[in-house]
Amino acid sequence: MCAMDNVALFTEKAKLVSAVVSEIKSLEQAYEYTTELCDQKEACQLLLSGCEEPLSGKAEDLCQLKDWSKMIAAPGLSEEELKKFIPLAKEKGISLIKDGVRNHLGGIDIGFTVVDYGIAETGTLVLDSSSEELRLATMISEIHVAVLPKSKLRATSMDVEKELISYMKDSPNYTAFITGASRTADIERVLAIGVHGPLELHILLWEDN
Repeated sequence: MCAMDNVALFTEKAKLVSAVVSEIKSLEQAYEYTTELCDQKEACQLLLSGCEEPLSGKAEDLCQLKDWSKMIAAPGLSEEELKKFIPLAKEKGISLIKDGVRNHLGGIDIGFTVVDYGIAETGTLVLDSSSEELRLATMISEIHVAVLPKSKLRATSMDVEKELISYMKDSPNYTAFITGASRTADIERVLAIGVHGPLELHILLWEDN
């Protein structure tokens, strides 16, 4: 299967599981896309839930705050890339963090990653998530924005076998296979989105060649 066929098939399969797929020419475009997406959404703050209930004085003070800051977690980026991303976020009043995601478990609007591989036949992303920061950023954020270099797109899961075996040589290892937004029908067979992970998955296909 040629590279263009892989892109078309990946896009088709990813959209079938409600992923939003776009194409970009550079990482800078990915930063602009993510910043704009974050700016347009409502701030993610779990503390807003329950404000209608009888609360302690401190909790009431928190509920009265109206200007919640928004946050993007990008733990996998280098310091050089962060220097390009941070000014865009700052201009919109958005915080951007690389470390300490565990300290913001109730307020990550977007988790931003550059994934390792993509599998066209299922529209799946493959991400070495051995880093706890990466795991948290992709699991507790409301939206996951994933950049997939087209050079890392493979036709089938068997085409990444050697790479996965290489990952497993490093212990402990945690490799995530991400197909669409988080969904489950465990509760009375009713489909629920975002129970075990992000509500939305945005995939940016990067023309990196």
